[in-house]
Amino acid sequence: MTGQVNWVEIASHVMDLAIAYVLALPIGWDRERKERSAGIRTFPLVAIASCGFVLVAIRVLGIDSIGQARILEGLITGVGFIGGGAILKHSAGASGTATAASLWATGAVGGAVGYGLYDIAVILSVVTYATLRWMAPLKEVARTDDEGLSAGAQPASAADRATLRS
Repeated sequence: MTGQVNWVEIASHVMDLAIAYVLALPIGWDRERKERSAGIRTFPLVAIASCGFVLVAIRVLGIDSIGQARILEGLITGVGFIGGGAILKHSAGASGTATAASLWATGAVGGAVGYGLYDIAVILSVVTYATLRWMAPLKEVARTDDEGLSAGAQPASAADRATLRS
C-alpha cells in the first residue's frame, strides 16, 4: 500500500484520538478547577499520546504481537513518571497523589481507546471523574475527624461508627 493514502484508516485514527481527548476533558477540567499542577491541557494530551502510541504499535507490530506487551509496559512507566512529577512532598506528607493517579488512569483511557476497548475507556473516565469530584468531601470529613483525634478526642469504636452510619 506504499504511496496510497488509506482515508478510512486515517478517519478511524482521527476518531480514536478525538474520543481519547474528549474522555480526558472532564478529568482535566476537574483538576484545573482545583488549580492542580496538571489540568485541562495535560490530561487530554496524556490520553491522546497513550492512544497514539497504541495505534502506532498496532500498525507497526500488529495487534497480536508480543511487542504489544512492551508498548503497554512503556506506557505504564512513562505515564507513571509524568504523574510522579505532580506529587509534591512536604513535612506534613505529600500532595498531588490524586492528580498523579488520575493521570495514570487517563493514560489507561487513551490506551483502551487505542485498542478499541471503548467500554473500558468510558468506565475509567467516568469513575476517575466521579472519584475526583465526589470523594473530595469525604476526604474533608476524614481530615476533620483526624484533627479531632489530634486534639485529644478518642477514636470511635467499630460499634459507634456503625451506629453513626445508620
